[in-house]
Amino acid sequence: MIALGSDHGGYKLKQEVKRYLDELGLEYKDFGSYDEERTDYPIYAEKVAKSIQSGECDRGILLCRSGYGMTVAANKFKGIRAAAIMNAESAKFAKADDDINCVALGGDYLSTNEAINIIRNWLGSEFKGGRYLDRIHMLEKIENENMK
Repeated sequence: MIALGSDHGGYKLKQEVKRYLDELGLEYKDFGSYDEERTDYPIYAEKVAKSIQSGECDRGILLCRSGYGMTVAANKFKGIRAAAIMNAESAKFAKADDDINCVALGGDYLSTNEAINIIRNWLGSEFKGGRYLDRIHMLEKIENENMK
């Protein structure tokens, strides 16, 4: 299950992402926003992050104007590894090397095709494990020490 969340700036692109996920037959849950009325991105980053933490969803896609605010907000939650992704190539490595479980996309900077290619590569990549898993464990240690 994929969690989706956007503010007003990512709403239009989220609608295109939903169409793509529908074409693939992938399940998702849309946590809002549900229109282009001005709203605040931390609301939706929190909903998506908590759905991943609880196990309701496996991963998330966040959309705002730049992708950066959503990334910052989502990474405030233990167990969330969010990254703002700007191209399809980096999406592969985000998953393969860093096991990114939440991608953030910028509606002002990405076309629909670019966003779809990012999602395709991210969904199609597997975490490598090995030395990369050691790094994930290091991150978990940092979280446990600093996120009370």
